[in-house]
Amino acid sequence: MNPTQRLLRKLPGIDKLLGCHALTELGESFPHDVLTKAARETVERLRAQILESAEDVDASRLDLGQLAAEAAKCAQNLMRPNLRPVINATGTLLHTNLGRAPLAETALQAINETARMYSNLELDLKSGKRGLRHDLVADLLCQLTGAEAAMAVNNNAGAVYLALTALAQGREGVVSRGELVEIGGAFRIPDVMAASGVRLVEVGTTNKTHPRDYLNAISEETGLFLKVHTSNFRVVGFTAQVSGAELVEIARPHGIAVMEDLGSGMLFDLSAYGLPREPTVAEAVAAGIDVVTFSGDKLFGGPQAGIIVGRRELIEKIRAHPMARALRMDKLTLASLEATLRLYLDRERALREVPVLRMLATPAEELEQRCIRLARRARDEIGGGAHIEVVAAPSTVGGGALPTTELPGFAMAVTPREQSVDALARRLRHGQPAVVARAQDDRLLFNVRTLATDQENDLVTALIAALDRTHESD
Repeated sequence: MNPTQRLLRKLPGIDKLLGCHALTELGESFPHDVLTKAARETVERLRAQILESAEDVDASRLDLGQLAAEAAKCAQNLMRPNLRPVINATGTLLHTNLGRAPLAETALQAINETARMYSNLELDLKSGKRGLRHDLVADLLCQLTGAEAAMAVNNNAGAVYLALTALAQGREGVVSRGELVEIGGAFRIPDVMAASGVRLVEVGTTNKTHPRDYLNAISEETGLFLKVHTSNFRVVGFTAQVSGAELVEIARPHGIAVMEDLGSGMLFDLSAYGLPREPTVAEAVAAGIDVVTFSGDKLFGGPQAGIIVGRRELIEKIRAHPMARALRMDKLTLASLEATLRLYLDRERALREVPVLRMLATPAEELEQRCIRLARRARDEIGGGAHIEVVAAPSTVGGGALPTTELPGFAMAVTPREQSVDALARRLRHGQPAVVARAQDDRLLFNVRTLATDQENDLVTALIAALDRTHESD
């Protein structure tokens, strides 16, 4: 009998493997089908290794207890949620791949309270008749922006598409060439306009557009002027653009609506915290813009949402469009959005409790002290497994917002002694909780601006586990 056949004959049956303690102790909390699948996958994986190269398979791998332990670990991985919490130590506040804005505690409480029982999602409690879910946040949005009417849909791409479709389908939409943006996921303004049935009319040039360009584009087919805030790139140098107020002056005598997509959705000026001056939603409304759209999960710091504010007659037209139902928000997102909006009624409270605003407003000196304490603790607990130091490390806003802005800050730089930086980063991503940091100059940087204080214990624990090579997990 050759070595391959001898090893294959020693592979245990699935039932025998399932009878081992490592798997039976999971039986109370894990479905039997999951344990069976894990046992089969473990045996089949070892079978494939034997068939590929029996000489490279250690006989100890066939130990029943060891195989059962591998199967138990496989079962735990199968039961682990695909969508799970991640510690963001990258320094990018609105990290699209990591879910953008974390929610305020009051928003989380609102989600929990709404999810665990029935709600008045579409019931007017005063009259006892059917209500509109849009009304749950409309008054708050109007109060905070100065708009006549408001509504919210599932995301800002949907908001732009819905508004264009409802207001100018079959007609022309005039846009500056310098504002024909593409954002993440290949969301391009020309493509969205085409999908909404609006014929694109480009005016001006990439770097310069003048009021006369819009005036000359007006025809009987003009449905609206669309202004797009270039939140994810900057054109500098020899430039000129037409302000929203100027567009309103041009459009109003001709009965043309002006729509502006502000993208990131800043509700109040944050330039006092070192950020560049950005137009706020209230300023766009005050300038006379008829319809303004923006995201809920960017600088606003709430859940994923597309918020639409503006003139009442136009918002009502958008609400009445059939696509509004397809793009409507669910009750949990509405609960979170309302709770976040209520925080904005008190500016100081919003700065304290909306995580994105709090991270933006945290001074570098405070971050440095936090980083020093974190590094000191990590050194004490990790010992000689890595070289740890505090370094200056800027943060970025991310999420297509403020692309040229860097926020001063600090990071804990970790250089592992017994594995590569890539291996350490991979092990941290595979951990529980998963940790995502930034590799730079053969070090792994853990930026504290995006690290919540209550995550520091978990980060150090995860780092200790990832540096311990006696228990390989990848």
